[in-house]
Amino acid sequence: MTRTRIRLEASCAVLAAALALGQAGAASAAANLTISEDAVKVAGPEGAEDPAPQDTTSSEGDSRSSEPGLTEIVVTATKRETNLQRTPISISVMGADTIRERKVQSLLDLADGGVPSLRVATFEARQSALTIGIRGIVPLDANQPAREQGVGVYIDGIYLGRQHGLNTALFDIERIEVLKGPQGTLFGRNTEGGALSMISKAPSGKFGGRIEGGFGNIGAYNLGGHLDLPEVAGFSVKLDGVISHQDAITKNPLADQAGWGYYHRKGGRAALRWKPTDNITNDFAYDVAHDANTPFYSQLLNYNPNSCPSGGSNAAPIPLASGSTCVTPGTAFTGTQGTIRPLIPGVVVNGSSLMRTADIGVPQQESVDKTHGFTNIFKWKASPELELRSITAWRGVDVEQWDNSGGYHRVPVINLGLGNTTSACTTTTACTFSRYSLADLRQRQFSQEFQAVGSIGSFDYVAGLYYFIEHVSDDAATPNSMYALATSTAGIVTGATYAERPRSAYCAVTTNPSYVALGNAVQGCSIDRASAVRSRSYAAYGQVTWNATDVLHLTVGGRYTKDKKSGELLMSRGNVYRDASGNLTATAIANGYTPLEKTWSRFNPTATLAYDFSDSLHGYAKYATGYRAGGASSRTSNYQAFDPEDVKSYEVGLKADFWNRRARFNLAAYIMDRKNSQVDLSTIQPTATGNFNNLVTFNAPGITKIRGIEADLTVKPVDGLTIGASYAYTYTDIPPVNVSYTAFGTCTGAGTPYAGCTTSGQVLPVNTTTVPQKFFIVFTPRNAASGTIDYEVPISGDTRVKFHIDANYAQATQAFDQFATKADSSFIINGRISLLDIGLGGGDAKLNVSGWVRNMFDEAHVYRRDPSNSIPAVQTAASATTNVLLIGNVGGILGDYGNFNPPRTFGLDASIKF
Repeated sequence: MTRTRIRLEASCAVLAAALALGQAGAASAAANLTISEDAVKVAGPEGAEDPAPQDTTSSEGDSRSSEPGLTEIVVTATKRETNLQRTPISISVMGADTIRERKVQSLLDLADGGVPSLRVATFEARQSALTIGIRGIVPLDANQPAREQGVGVYIDGIYLGRQHGLNTALFDIERIEVLKGPQGTLFGRNTEGGALSMISKAPSGKFGGRIEGGFGNIGAYNLGGHLDLPEVAGFSVKLDGVISHQDAITKNPLADQAGWGYYHRKGGRAALRWKPTDNITNDFAYDVAHDANTPFYSQLLNYNPNSCPSGGSNAAPIPLASGSTCVTPGTAFTGTQGTIRPLIPGVVVNGSSLMRTADIGVPQQESVDKTHGFTNIFKWKASPELELRSITAWRGVDVEQWDNSGGYHRVPVINLGLGNTTSACTTTTACTFSRYSLADLRQRQFSQEFQAVGSIGSFDYVAGLYYFIEHVSDDAATPNSMYALATSTAGIVTGATYAERPRSAYCAVTTNPSYVALGNAVQGCSIDRASAVRSRSYAAYGQVTWNATDVLHLTVGGRYTKDKKSGELLMSRGNVYRDASGNLTATAIANGYTPLEKTWSRFNPTATLAYDFSDSLHGYAKYATGYRAGGASSRTSNYQAFDPEDVKSYEVGLKADFWNRRARFNLAAYIMDRKNSQVDLSTIQPTATGNFNNLVTFNAPGITKIRGIEADLTVKPVDGLTIGASYAYTYTDIPPVNVSYTAFGTCTGAGTPYAGCTTSGQVLPVNTTTVPQKFFIVFTPRNAASGTIDYEVPISGDTRVKFHIDANYAQATQAFDQFATKADSSFIINGRISLLDIGLGGGDAKLNVSGWVRNMFDEAHVYRRDPSNSIPAVQTAASATTNVLLIGNVGGILGDYGNFNPPRTFGLDASIKF
């Protein structure tokens, strides 16, 4: 009894410490899917009812079925609990033990490709915002407040409106369901590609818990505490606290500055289940998380990779040879002008391996994501034919971004003038470089959903009403954070010295009263760009399955959605867009700015015909639709709006268990046609105050084709050994888009130098060039595959040793809509060896010890390659005699820069269940 008391007190102490750290943060807030036997039923909040008591799990939730074959997997993809193999949807499931074995501590850990159809990447190099795609539906820049994701991300049935904050630490997750293909009927808008649904472990009502912790290389450690309290008067409580940490992957040579690839995540969750009667369940949960991180290092991969010529002028450009790659996509360059600048001293070009120390140190500090939320899920089994549910949630995200990932490798490129007597950087006048991307984002959302789920005779039905409202505001500044001073010998420039710019040099806050409404500044700097948007969504949906016979099932459904967006561009390029009286400024009017006031509505039908060829062989044919809401780009001076995109999907699938349920094979083939694809184009936009690079999001005409095949095979040839393989083929094609560039010139007087000039200083369009441009779907490999081997050997009693290995491959793919340039292919192998269920002192407490490794062979690949610094710039300074749109300027060319995947990580974990 004494030993037990000591263990329990120690357990509670560790859990309390973990939760305290999570609360402190608030104060400052694939495995192969189908091969996952560990998803054996713990009904999530969407489940129709709790499972019958049946303990088939070990201390870590490992599946330990007494049957020799593969275990049944239960999912809630249709808003009711169903057998995965009998559910006519292509679904992948990752259960609790698979999450642990793959060392998945956040969603970014799924970027290695364990689920071939699921693609996870960072936006730019930032860990604080994730790009998530399924089946080729992958938006490049859903980072904008007025733009939506293409894949719905859910936690316990609650839609998460922003991609910000998605990379916070995971709490005690029971399973992750990846629903592939449009889910517009049951899940709603922004689920064109599918849905990623995370389901938390609910309170059990029995006393118990788990303490876990570990450490690894790169200064990594993790700690978690999970405590279940016994049911009292119908109330059950579960508490979770987690911490995960890793030091910087790439060191920063600048003293007292953070490196790159660092994170420190912590958080806590409290769940309360109330069961006043057998037919009523109410689940309330509160969670808070704090994620401090730095971006991954963007290193220079090559120098002038397109062999662009140097020299020339607008009057005498250097002709480009036929087939030259020294051309900006969407242009018709025939020649170039300008001088390509040599690399400055100290810069390292490395396209083959991750740099563990940066070439030039720059200011860098941690970005911080704070997330928090309340969820209440009420379920009432009103009758055998009807269950009523109410799902209420309020959530928030706050982001403070400090992104200096590229240092010298991003624009602006310094004109040091090596070997010359003149230089833009002199020994007394410094050049500035190292673009520091500073930003704030604040998001708040509320959602309310009512559901009716049940069965009447041969009919199963789901019906619901849904309401969602979201407020998002952001601001940003991009000052240059470093100085370069030239050094010279005998009057010739020979090098440079680098120094951090004082904050006062680039963070003077303007006193314009309009700034007061914006919070004055972003990270202490004058705001360069700011916007705010409110989104509202209303929906009604229903779906009915007619079980015509024991083997034939017909499902039809539909969802009506109405979306409203109201958005404002408050500032652009440092120009305030409304005065103190709330009126549009002259600059806003001159830039063609229009506030966003849009309403869209859609009806998304679905139909599925399913047939059970036998108890172990099931087939289906499915038609489904979905849509992604429109919005506006805050990275344009006119807040350019774009419309929704729509997708239609046609899918056939086969699900089979065979060899006495020792083998499982699932196959799906689909055709998706997407209309009005939202694509991004970086271009030059003239404004009343000058010209700037700007990101336009627009709807591509024509039909985007997405075609694919997905296959999953799981085999359990002997007891203890499970082998799995998954494969995804994805073909994508966006029809060419006609892109027009216009050059603008400034009049020097009436009639000069262009026809139409009436006054000096007048700006007129001079030349326009229209070129068909090819766009691409990002982060979507044509071929991707994953394989796993799990082998378990009993030792004595319940104690056993378990071996896990998984290998994941993805073909090279584009990282930007407008560039054909691809990143690298990848092949990542992960492994784990565990000693499980070691008895402690003869009681119920069990110990697990594991050694793990991710990226076992330290494979290095560029997952994001940016060629924007490798191609000529489109000019805007028009000439009276020359069409400058046919002549690219190479003065800003440096080379591709990009990001490598994380290096090999390894460590030891231990956990105690009591």
